[in-house]
Amino acid sequence: MQAAALLFLAQRASALVLAPLVLVHLGLAIYAIHGGLTAAEILGRTQGSAGWTLFYGLFVVAAAVHAPIGLRNVLREWLGLKGLGVNLVLVGFGAVLLLLGLRAVAAVTGI
Repeated sequence: MQAAALLFLAQRASALVLAPLVLVHLGLAIYAIHGGLTAAEILGRTQGSAGWTLFYGLFVVAAAVHAPIGLRNVLREWLGLKGLGVNLVLVGFGAVLLLLGLRAVAAVTGI
């Protein structure tokens, strides 16, 4: 299978994973805001939770796959940027998203 086809499938698969996770995340944020929960109360509910670690860990992995592929497409179509250099920069961007995101998950869940 060609690289472009694999990237297409990876972005669509990550979108399928992200869609329900984003909806749950937004729903929880609205609930927390309207419920008047403080940051301390939210952290009290997430600290040590394997479930929240898995939820947000999957969220981060899917976003770290999805975003660089989409950005690559934008750079190719709108700016005409192509080649190995652009691909390497975007792989690095995805790695940074992954590392920072997983670090945030660890901070919020304590796992």
